[in-house]
Amino acid sequence: MLLWTLRGCYGALILGTGLFVLETFSKADAFATGLVAFAAIVAIGALVLVTDILVRNKQITTISAIYFGLLLGLLLGTIFTTAAEPFLADYLNGKPERVQTLRLFITLICCYVSISTLLQTKDEFRFIIPYVEFSKQVKGGKPLVLDTSVIIDGRIADICDTRIIDTKLIVPRFVLQELQAIADSSDKLKRNRGRRGLDVLKRLQGNPKVELQMHEANLPELRDVARVDERLVVFAKVLSARVMTNDFNLNKIAQLQGVEVINLNEVSNALKTVALPGEALSVRIVKPGDQIGQGVGYLDDGTMVVVEQGRSSVGQEVMITVTSVLQTPAGRMIFGRLDARGSGSGSSAEHPKLVTPS
Repeated sequence: MLLWTLRGCYGALILGTGLFVLETFSKADAFATGLVAFAAIVAIGALVLVTDILVRNKQITTISAIYFGLLLGLLLGTIFTTAAEPFLADYLNGKPERVQTLRLFITLICCYVSISTLLQTKDEFRFIIPYVEFSKQVKGGKPLVLDTSVIIDGRIADICDTRIIDTKLIVPRFVLQELQAIADSSDKLKRNRGRRGLDVLKRLQGNPKVELQMHEANLPELRDVARVDERLVVFAKVLSARVMTNDFNLNKIAQLQGVEVINLNEVSNALKTVALPGEALSVRIVKPGDQIGQGVGYLDDGTMVVVEQGRSSVGQEVMITVTSVLQTPAGRMIFGRLDARGSGSGSSAEHPKLVTPS
């Protein structure tokens, strides 16, 4: 509302300025010239206003680069012109129009070079003002930086469809390049994984429920960092963001450097059904275990169940009693023993089966 009030005041001032110029020319018997000046003032003012409305995503770094580049260009233009006038005295010959042309030419060159340089190095703007650095204020939750593993995994797209994530998702340029390299790999498995990751990114871009940003990541802090994992951690630290990954090693590296990490596998494990010691559940034993007499089965959500003395029941669905639950970063494991009431029956008709979400 305040912004539209400012725009309204600006429009009124532009219109008032145009009317003032028209009245001034009318008093000097130059109404036609005044009308042209009025139309030009209104047209230029309207163009500035329309441009401001259409260009919504303005970046303070870009605006600051243009502003300070313009000031620096004007200053350098004045200095260089003053220094060049004694050497060009014969050419100038005291003619004001030549002096003004020289000043305009040198000033334009200086402004262009200054603005162009600052626009290309706007991420290093902190070095132009050595003792002043503006820190970004993040509203709401911190943005999430996605790594290659979580993009290829694809579950992030399903999570975004639930609208549980309301923060910005950032994909650095070097992560996108790594995905492209995997998609162009000669290995068929890697090539399929890379293409899956690119499809997931395309799905996220087309999702109106999430804000996805492709960041150029041309930060000075990343110049001396070669490995993708290290670059990702440094990048997230500079942006005060969190890293979302499935990589266990990246998780540890980020935590050691004080960067918040969201491990998608840990999120998935936290949403799985909790089995308590002493609880009875039905499970089909599909293979022998590593230890003598053990059998291994799986719940509907993929949770591994290790059954003591269950080797003889491979291929059967038996009732077990949960003895303990082990939670690891890789997933949850349930340990149990055969239930004497239901073992050997091969059926779970007499006992209720634990229903787990898929």
